[in-house]
Amino acid sequence: MGLPVLSAIFRSRVVCQRGFVALLNCPKHMKASVSLFSHSAGRCTQTCQALIYRKHGDPSGVVELEDVPVHQTGAKEVLVKLLASPINPSDINMIQGTYSILPKLPAIGGNEGVAQVIEVGSQVKSLKAGDWVIPRDAGLGTWRTEAVLAEDDVISVPNDIPLLSAATLGVNPCTAIRMLSDFEDLKPGDSVIQNAANSGVGQAVIQIAAASGINTINVIRDRPDFTQLSDRLKAIGASHVIKEETLRRPEMKELFKTCSKPKLALNGVGGKSATELLRHLQVGGSMVTYGGMSKQPVTIPVSALIFKDVKVRGFWVTQWKKDHSHGKQAYYLQCEKRVRVSQKIFKVCFLVVIFFPRWEDIQSHAG
Repeated sequence: MGLPVLSAIFRSRVVCQRGFVALLNCPKHMKASVSLFSHSAGRCTQTCQALIYRKHGDPSGVVELEDVPVHQTGAKEVLVKLLASPINPSDINMIQGTYSILPKLPAIGGNEGVAQVIEVGSQVKSLKAGDWVIPRDAGLGTWRTEAVLAEDDVISVPNDIPLLSAATLGVNPCTAIRMLSDFEDLKPGDSVIQNAANSGVGQAVIQIAAASGINTINVIRDRPDFTQLSDRLKAIGASHVIKEETLRRPEMKELFKTCSKPKLALNGVGGKSATELLRHLQVGGSMVTYGGMSKQPVTIPVSALIFKDVKVRGFWVTQWKKDHSHGKQAYYLQCEKRVRVSQKIFKVCFLVVIFFPRWEDIQSHAG
């Protein structure tokens, strides 16, 4: 899931397009000692800027923008320029020290993003200058302007898909695809219900499901601009958009006169919201939890288990990648193909956030 789209403020040049900002890096040349943040040894030739944390805690207190050395490219390495990098809740949890996997400290923030290859080492076979690449695994540290990385640490993606889609390809759309594919045999005309529908995963679910002829019942919190947000979600393919409190009201019976009861529920919130999703599942349906934004436990009514035989599962895309590491390239290509299919019908709304020099700027924009 993603945070709202923000602007980038840097001493280097920025390019704005449709609510997101791509950073055009302008490295400074200087001598420096070996950096903890480079995957390469050797003489340092230039620096880049990076958002670094040296201890776990509240991001506003531990994340700093620093200049870090970028080393010469090794034989099996590539020099890349980061074009765009989102901020996801998992990035925040890593900084707080509460995520399931944590990088060694000090660390550069960011698990996702897209970069352009600037230079390749003499023994690099799969990449060339100009290619777009995304991280193979979490923890690479994408909140920086440049990096020297091992060839095996990145996967190439087509550079003719929108920057916004490429930067967020590895987590949210892939999570959506796997949850729509792996838990229930969904066919055109079937229904899926989800909370956090305006999140990055939620919007990906909407677009991919719509392109496949699957109805979506999308639950969002009430807010002053509910109508505008509802219209935006419907514009990208949402079948129905309702408020959290509607889940407990008689209006749901009216909704199900025109829409089949869902086979699949996708829970990114937890707490009472997850319980209400369960109540509306078909007999034998599945609820898949992939997030817990409310930080409240999932409570399962006994009646749902006994009388409706619902299945309650969890999904973590990082673990899925580990379990299917032999097919990662094909996996990302599948995600990219689904993005293309969705784009033929709906405009892309995968959310992305680029660097800020101060964490306070991020907080002020995100509010």
